Amino acid sequence: MVPRLRKAALTAHVMCSVGWLGSVAVFLALAITGLTSRDGELAGAVYIAMEVTTWSVIVPLSFATLLTGVVQSLGTPWGLLRHYWVVVKLALTVAATVLLLVHTQPISYAADLAAGTGVTGAELHGLKVQLVADAAAALLVLLTTTALSVFKPQGRTRYGWRKQREQDRSPAATSAA
Repeated sequence: MVPRLRKAALTAHVMCSVGWLGSVAVFLALAITGLTSRDGELAGAVYIAMEVTTWSVIVPLSFATLLTGVVQSLGTPWGLLRHYWVVVKLALTVAATVLLLVHTQPISYAADLAAGTGVTGAELHGLKVQLVADAAAALLVLLTTTALSVFKPQGRTRYGWRKQREQDRSPAATSAA
């Protein structure tokens, strides 16, 4: 990638990733409020807001993060499969996106209950706790991917080593030496 395009791709990826991280943090705050609130109307509003946030913000940002991350890695020397930190980050992002889609069901269920009857029953306590735990786990995963991006631990994959050797043997590399 030319430098200007690489910087644009990086900017898009950082913006999507930070947005995803921030929206999950807001979701966690809403989930905690829903769990701890004794006000039935507030709890109901929180679960409806969580569903809107999930479908309007979190899901699109998760896919945008995944897409921009793949584009970014393919257009830079880091590559998609050359370094372990990139592979781990990709795996965590794919897993987080898939798990997010799986966990939209309990979110929608809580919002449907909130819209109809309110979410104050003791029978829903497990669901409320699950939403807090899921959001906390998602936040931890996203913080881990952020740390991997910043620290970039060393370690090439076998594919990365092979590509490096091919580059070192290329005529352009030989003539430059």
